[in-house]
Amino acid sequence: MDYGSMLGSSFEYAKEAVWGKWMKWIFLVISTIIFPLIVGYIMEIYRGKSPAPDFEDWLKLFIDGIKLLIVQIIYSIPLIIVMMIFFGGSFALLAGGGSDAAIAAAAGTMILGTLILIVLAFIIGLIAAFGVIRFARTDSFGEAFNISAILAHIGAVGWGSYIIALIVLWVVAVVFGVVITILMAIPVIGWIIIFFIEPVVAIFVARYMTQIYESAAAPA
Repeated sequence: MDYGSMLGSSFEYAKEAVWGKWMKWIFLVISTIIFPLIVGYIMEIYRGKSPAPDFEDWLKLFIDGIKLLIVQIIYSIPLIIVMMIFFGGSFALLAGGGSDAAIAAAAGTMILGTLILIVLAFIIGLIAAFGVIRFARTDSFGEAFNISAILAHIGAVGWGSYIIALIVLWVVAVVFGVVITILMAIPVIGWIIIFFIEPVVAIFVARYMTQIYESAAAPA
């Protein structure tokens, strides 16, 4: 897997999507506020459309966005349950009294819950990243959670290549986070720039993930 090439082509894809197309860019900025719209647009990218699709049929994009958000919420349910059990349990221990034993038990419960949450989030994240693309391509909620097929697709990409590709994306995200932090310090203009950058970054990430998905020989 050529990570540099994937990053470069994703950047060009995102650039071509908006540069010189100011009305489309403004619509994309608006869609980040009406959140399901940008999610629905991301679904179009997940479907493998190249170059980036035009921003049209707002109702379809909105409905697609709602459906994809539902998929993402379902994937997050195990994480919510773990948080409720461990974090809720630690608060319950503290509420039961402020003894040293209760504080130690609450701290231990919180630490254990955090560790489990991190591991579980990592595992679910690996599966969900392909699950949402699978959903975009099949428009089937069942296929979004077809774990055996998703794992087979990841296997076709290669677990090592897949994880490295995600680490590369994470590094890019960290760099972008630094840029955003700097822009936030600039009154008014900085925030305007951030609003215009956000949809471009979303397109970049979606295209990058799509390329990872398509690097496998497995069917959609």
